[in-house]
Amino acid sequence: MANELWPCPCGIGDRFDYEGCGQEVQVEHIKAYVCKPASTDKAVIVIHDIFGWQLPNTRYMADMLAANGYIAICPDFFAGKEPWKPSDDWSKFDDWLKTRDARKINKEADAVLKYLKEQCGAKKLGVVGFCWGGVAVHHLMMTYPELKAGVSLYGLIKDSDDISNLLNPTFFIFAEKDDFIPLHQVTLLEQKLKKNCKVDYEVKIYPGQTHGFVHRKREDINPQDKPYIEEGRKDMINWLNKYV
Repeated sequence: MANELWPCPCGIGDRFDYEGCGQEVQVEHIKAYVCKPASTDKAVIVIHDIFGWQLPNTRYMADMLAANGYIAICPDFFAGKEPWKPSDDWSKFDDWLKTRDARKINKEADAVLKYLKEQCGAKKLGVVGFCWGGVAVHHLMMTYPELKAGVSLYGLIKDSDDISNLLNPTFFIFAEKDDFIPLHQVTLLEQKLKKNCKVDYEVKIYPGQTHGFVHRKREDINPQDKPYIEEGRKDMINWLNKYV
């Protein structure tokens, strides 16, 4: 069962028992999980949560994207540093997080983009990210114009954050019952985007859902969540299909 008492939002929901259909590769100074369809020039970078690039849940998302016609790559954006483990000392979490800034990943992003273009023949690029990775999507969509679409899934935002200077269309997925992203922050984000954003965007709140619902919760645990899990995944793919 899901342990709703874990102090980390990404810990809500079960870890998938999933092997993965792709393979691990070396991309310059980092490792990455890659899953490729038969033939395509479209690729999506999949950015992990605090549990790192090897989490089966995130690889499941990458494989799902590959099944929908995208080269999907999930790099180790922690660049070899240890991911967080549920058994770690939560009193040290803030210090751990300081050494893994989701806004300081340009070196890794550059390596991955080069790999996709030169080794995979990718010409159309997008990015999706979960929780920590959702914050990374905010950063990348304001930094890399070659990323034609972004999907940020429950990326933490603060009242002071202004991510309205997006370069290309970005979709924001939030959960109504997210204890870690208050709805007033989502409302403030919408206000800033409406006022300042020059590209297409969408902000969507999924009723009754908690943080991590798209990639962490399993339908057999919470059957009432299944329609929203499926809707979130479908919305993510539809956004990519529209703009990538």
